[in-house]
Amino acid sequence: MIGLIQRVATASVSVDEVTTGAIGAGIMLLIGVERADDEANATRLLQRVLGYRIFADSAGRMNLSLAETGGGLLVVPQFTLAADTSKGMRPGFSRAAAPGEGKRLYDFFVEQARKTHPVVEQGVFGAAMQVSLVNDGPVTFRLQV
Repeated sequence: MIGLIQRVATASVSVDEVTTGAIGAGIMLLIGVERADDEANATRLLQRVLGYRIFADSAGRMNLSLAETGGGLLVVPQFTLAADTSKGMRPGFSRAAAPGEGKRLYDFFVEQARKTHPVVEQGVFGAAMQVSLVNDGPVTFRLQV
């Protein structure tokens, strides 16, 4: 499972001009599900996302996590993260989970996030989404479990 996290001042996602999720300061997570992923991968990625120290402490160092700051988490499904881009001029998607399994694990991830974090918003699996964000920093990290 792949997560691309971005520390944001604000972020939102919409489908057909209707906002499906929006947060203030926090993390926007683009999540890609690969074929071999399961609930254990989703749980581990969630732990890393909530615990990854990318927010400034009182000394200005990246030393605080999303769990500590209580900021928002916007979870957006992004199957293209699982693309094989190692050769050629067109991505291959053989590493990506099948749509049904990808949706199941995405929904599991969001459900678990909502049980452990106070502010969780989401995109729509399989939809054409428009994502808007103000990257704070910019700070962006790729996490893989």
